[in-house]
Amino acid sequence: MRYVAAYLLAALGGNASPSADDIKNILSAVGVSVDDEKLSFVMGQLKGKDINEVVASGIGKLASVPSGGAVAASSGGAAAATGGAAAPAEEEKAPEPESEEESDDDMGFSLFD
Repeated sequence: MRYVAAYLLAALGGNASPSADDIKNILSAVGVSVDDEKLSFVMGQLKGKDINEVVASGIGKLASVPSGGAVAASSGGAAAATGGAAAPAEEEKAPEPESEEESDDDMGFSLFD
């Protein structure tokens, strides 16, 4: 992933076809080690391809990956089916203001104890 991210950074910086040395320079600038075997694999996969087309095809593939939103929607639907009127009443309840005595900002600890 780090090699793809560095490749994308180089492409966004105006380098239409970054080299392996460009990727190494980007990664070494932030203190990330480079595995030459993995870097050569990524460079081989991206060689001769337009980065915009690669990203566009990747977005199309991500559209079919479940992102967890369906789980929340289905559990919300189940809650509505079992107690439809109870759920909105809980959401409408305003939080009560916290008094000075109940505040746990320091949780009973002092910075200098």
